[in-house]
Amino acid sequence: MGRILLVEDEPEIAKLLELPFRTEGFELDHVTNLKDARSTFNDEKFQAVLLDLNLPDGNGIEFCKEIRQKSTIPILIITARRDEVDRILGLEFGADDYIVKPFSPREVVARVGAILRRLKWSSLLNDNSSKEQDVLEYMGLLADKIKREVKVDGKPISLTKTEYQLVVTLLRRPGMVFSREKLIELVWDGNYIQHRVVDSVISRLRRKLGNLPDGRPRIKTVHSVGYALTELDE
Repeated sequence: MGRILLVEDEPEIAKLLELPFRTEGFELDHVTNLKDARSTFNDEKFQAVLLDLNLPDGNGIEFCKEIRQKSTIPILIITARRDEVDRILGLEFGADDYIVKPFSPREVVARVGAILRRLKWSSLLNDNSSKEQDVLEYMGLLADKIKREVKVDGKPISLTKTEYQLVVTLLRRPGMVFSREKLIELVWDGNYIQHRVVDSVISRLRRKLGNLPDGRPRIKTVHSVGYALTELDE
């Protein structure tokens, strides 16, 4: 059973969340202030932190910053503050997600679950990539991970950081179809990105990569599913 640290000064919130989390196999450890949160926190003990911003002895953002200095544990901020500045500050200081009160307990559980699944997927992908060669190559498209260089038919091309990460992600699984959601998880680290942003970057990357000798684009669109590298035998 996984454990979640809830830092929240309203006991009613803890009661609302306890059963939904238990149903999904999580145990909720509830503290009501920053002092107890600091003494209780241990990233080897917990799988995620639910953190209120308005606490009796300080601002939850400070605790978020402290955690990020020593741990990458998922942090989901829950707060009554609706100001966009608070939301942005929380994300900038390391929170993985943000939800405003009042909320659906099931939504909170679902968001925590989504973050944990994303981290598990990224971990598996990183484990696999650590075994990869330093150079990934497929049908004239080459990515040198040491030089952070991409070549098309032997010619280097200029890519942004995001475009480079997209190429490497696609090259790791030639032919595999990546949904927009999965690309957001792997390339944008799961940050809130609209699907049209993914489409726009893919479109720009297509132009830079050009077509295969037979005229097909190197990145294909699979209708209603996502994107993949075009395969030779299609």
